[in-house]
Order: sequence, then C-alpha cells, then structure tokens
Amino acid sequence: MSENTAQKPEHSVLPSQRAAFELKGSLFTLTIFHLYDADIALIEQHLLEKIAQAPGFFRHAPVVIDLNSLSDPVDFTALAALLRRHQLIPVGIRHGSEDQCAAALSADLPLLPKQRTVQRTDMPAEAEAPQKSTGSLARTRVYTKPVRSGQQLHALDGDLIIIGTVSGGAEVLAAGNIHVYGSLRGRALAGAYGDTQARIFCASLEAELVSIAGNYRVLEKPRDIAKLHQAVQIYLENEHLIIRPLT
Repeated sequence: MSENTAQKPEHSVLPSQRAAFELKGSLFTLTIFHLYDADIALIEQHLLEKIAQAPGFFRHAPVVIDLNSLSDPVDFTALAALLRRHQLIPVGIRHGSEDQCAAALSADLPLLPKQRTVQRTDMPAEAEAPQKSTGSLARTRVYTKPVRSGQQLHALDGDLIIIGTVSGGAEVLAAGNIHVYGSLRGRALAGAYGDTQARIFCASLEAELVSIAGNYRVLEKPRDIAKLHQAVQIYLENEHLIIRPLT
C-alpha cells in the first residue's frame, strides 16, 4: 500500500447508515405543581394529603413547578428531592423570577415557557357564519372504538367525540370540548391549552379525574357519589369545576 493512501477514520459514519437518534418537538400531558409557599415541610404535608385522595394516581407523573404565585426564594434541590421521594418527577419550572430561574438551573431543573392560552369568543346571533378555510378552523376528532386502559387519545386542534367507553387507566385530552357517548372511567382533560370555556360531556360519569384548562378534580366518595353513573356536563365557573346532570 502506498504511504500516501488516505486511511479511513476508525469511527467514521457512512452516509448510508441510519442516524442513531432524531430530535422532534411533541406535546405531553404534564401536571402543574402551583407553588404558593417555599416551606418544604409544609409542602410535604399538603402533598401527602393530595396523594391520599388518590393513592397511586400520580405515581411517576411528570410535574412542572409553577412559580407565578410565589416570589420567595425556593430550595429547588430539596423540593426536587421531595417530589421524587413521593414518586413525582419534576421536569422543570415556569413563571420564575430571575433569581428563581438561576436557582432552578443550579439544581438542574430546566426553564419552561409560559402556558399558551386560548380564548373562545361566542358569535353574535345575527352574525354570518364564517366561510370554510382549510387550516383555520378547529378540527373535531371522532373516535368510534372503546378507549382501553393505558391508551391516550388526543385531539390537539379542537373537540374530541368518543362513541364508546373510556376505560379506567385511559386518558382523553382535547384542546376544546370532550364528548363521551358511553361511560367515562379514566382521565378526561378538556381545554388543554387553557380554554376556560371548554366542557366535558359524558353519558355515565365514572371518571378517576376530570380537568378543564388545568383545573382538575379527583372524584371522591361520598362527595361525588350522587353524580356517579349519571349523564353529566362538567365546566369551569369562577375557577371551580362544576359537575351538573344533563337531565
């Protein structure tokens, strides 16, 4: 072999080889941990009370720490350790001050952008109906099969209509309203981008958790037993979830 012959690098990647990974943006359902006090002991006390309402429900749930209502310094290392100790996974913070953001980064917690909100304006009765415009109207997703345990069904651009049952352990999520023409047993999250006018409708309420625009409610007995197994609508009023029979 000639001494001038170029040697191929030992770890070179041929153009025909498939890439080892690919980075893409996506949307996931995250639990927002609104922090009102920096006292770690107090946080743990109230966290244990919340977990007791639905044992195992938030196990391994990814959470975002929201600091919109807290200006005090936060020990993010201790807070992250507390959350992990109770099997919650902190994935970052949002709405922090400059000092809070710096402290979070020092504790290896990333900074997340502010929540995107959606406002819905009702059309006056005398207004003309808008002309169809591809890509500008919210899209309704219709699903005609049962949603099984462990399955996630999302409608990210509009309403979600399910002609069937949502099983326990399943999750349905929509940017707009959710309609379930069957039993709703899993989790239902409407108004996922902050639409406070969104509603949940179902033929039989048996859900584990319902949420409108991030305001959630774990259904408990005996408080909610009178509404179970009924056709109901669920909506937000003065930042409180209202569950009302459809009859």
